[in-house]
Amino acid sequence: MTLEQWLLILILVIPLGLVMANKLRLDLAALSMAVIIGFMQLGGLGMLGPAHSPQDSIQAVAGFSQPVVITLISLFIITHSLDKSGVMRWLAHQMIRLGGNKTNRLIALYAAITAFLSLFMNNLAAGALVLPSAMEASRRTGIKPSKLLIPVAYGSLLGGAATYFTTANIIMSNLLRIAHPPQNPLNILDFTPTGGLIAIVGIAFLWLLGDRLLPNREPSNEQSAARRTGSELERLYQVGERLWQAVVTPGSPLVGRTLDETEIGKNLGVTVTYINHNGGDLLYPAPDHIIAPLDRLTLIGREEKVVQLKNQGLEFTPLDTIGRLSPRGIILAEVILAPHSAAEGKTLKEINFRQRFGLTVISLKRLSRYHRTDVGDIPLNLGDSLLVMGKQDQYITIQKNADFILLEASSADQPVDLPRAIAAVVITMGAIGASIAGIPVHLSVLAGAVLALLINLMPVDEAYGAIEWQAVFLIAGMYAVSLALVQTGLAGLVGTSMLTVVKPLGPLGVAGGAYIITAALTQLIGGQVAALVTGPITISAAIGLGVNPQAVAVATAIGCSASFLTPMAHPVNVLMIVPANYKFVDFFRCGWLLTLLSIGALLAGLILFWHL
Repeated sequence: MTLEQWLLILILVIPLGLVMANKLRLDLAALSMAVIIGFMQLGGLGMLGPAHSPQDSIQAVAGFSQPVVITLISLFIITHSLDKSGVMRWLAHQMIRLGGNKTNRLIALYAAITAFLSLFMNNLAAGALVLPSAMEASRRTGIKPSKLLIPVAYGSLLGGAATYFTTANIIMSNLLRIAHPPQNPLNILDFTPTGGLIAIVGIAFLWLLGDRLLPNREPSNEQSAARRTGSELERLYQVGERLWQAVVTPGSPLVGRTLDETEIGKNLGVTVTYINHNGGDLLYPAPDHIIAPLDRLTLIGREEKVVQLKNQGLEFTPLDTIGRLSPRGIILAEVILAPHSAAEGKTLKEINFRQRFGLTVISLKRLSRYHRTDVGDIPLNLGDSLLVMGKQDQYITIQKNADFILLEASSADQPVDLPRAIAAVVITMGAIGASIAGIPVHLSVLAGAVLALLINLMPVDEAYGAIEWQAVFLIAGMYAVSLALVQTGLAGLVGTSMLTVVKPLGPLGVAGGAYIITAALTQLIGGQVAALVTGPITISAAIGLGVNPQAVAVATAIGCSASFLTPMAHPVNVLMIVPANYKFVDFFRCGWLLTLLSIGALLAGLILFWHL
């Protein structure tokens, strides 16, 4: 072995050992390895290119420009638009309806739906699409995310093994064309029988044993700080006790007047939160909204104040037992005074709160007392919290103000925003369809993300916040490691040595060995690189031994999807780490058994469908 190979082994073993001992974060380990490898190349070693070519040290940061990073960032934006519009909440509801609160059922359902999506789209895209739904199901059922997110990741990998559209599978098909002598490429359905058998076995394994093997770990601090839903805030601030519905009779003197002209808020301290106008819902009614006959106004105020409106031709019904504001689409949040706030001691009217931020305050909590009427006339004290409602872009304004701290509510009880949901689904399906049609995945999903921002499915600032940067840095850092494994020849050396061992075992041994070799390398360098490293070796061995090269190519390609043992084996595994607070060993604890079962299913498939 060369000096570069020995150094690379040390670079891998020490940081990853610290990660496994929970002494170092995985993303920092990846970036550290990339930096060390880059400096070694700069110093004259051949780690990322030929020796004495310091210009190749730039490859240490080339991971940030890789298509997978662009794909991942774009998917974060697209899936956030699906989540924000309510599509993923709807999907979570369907999953809970089918699986109830049974952990094993939800594990199997989420693994199965992700596997199904992976038949038609990139594995990472499938996992990213389903992740928000799994998190919502976790919130609603109380099942820890750590029970559901590894099944989502593994489901995408199992589904990817059964389809031609996985990158590694396409690579193996192309390698057959350029073999010596050239071989027939693989067809679209060549992966389905064997890969499908592995997927069925894998999903059954997760269904039967997943609950026992998967950790029951509390989410990370960021995730465990679960935000209250709007309905929960309404209960906390006791809004329902002061919630009324008023129907405007045709003879009411309010008909034809604007809300501002009625002076309902000014004279009575009553807040109009919602109007049903001509059968349609009008959220956040503007002061210049003209009241029409049969309008249904949702009001917040004390009974003695509200009943004074009866002489204005309004008929009232209390809403405390009928429903809440948040499930109707009203976006609620909490606002508290920041330390040293300039608003302390002043009333909301004095600081022109509504005019400055566009938000309506519907309740004020001071110590254990709640104020829901004449809130605008109460001087604010440090420690006060306000329940406010408004449009999403209005919250961005107050979020940037130093006098207030915004605590946004969870959107879990919000209704599906049908226009936005349709737009988000159309964009997602368009990106998927474009990638199936041959447009590179990174380009199709980037176009989808840009379109989502252009049509304002979310503010740009919010899109930046939706990106899980830990996953981005981990993948970018590991690219340099993968490149070094190939450049130093360490990956090829390992593959050739292992293949020598399995040659005496005959055709089935060669195909099974190809799977094992590729799966082992995939844990460190990723499936796409592993296919390029082991593919030429396994195909050449098959041709030389007279073994069906197509069968060996299928086994090798499926091995690239066996990314079950380590989190860095595939970007979809990385994606699940932060939301579920996974540790390095969590993947191995469940993944080693799944890997063994996959080997057994592969051998059965090779015998049944390839007659080895």
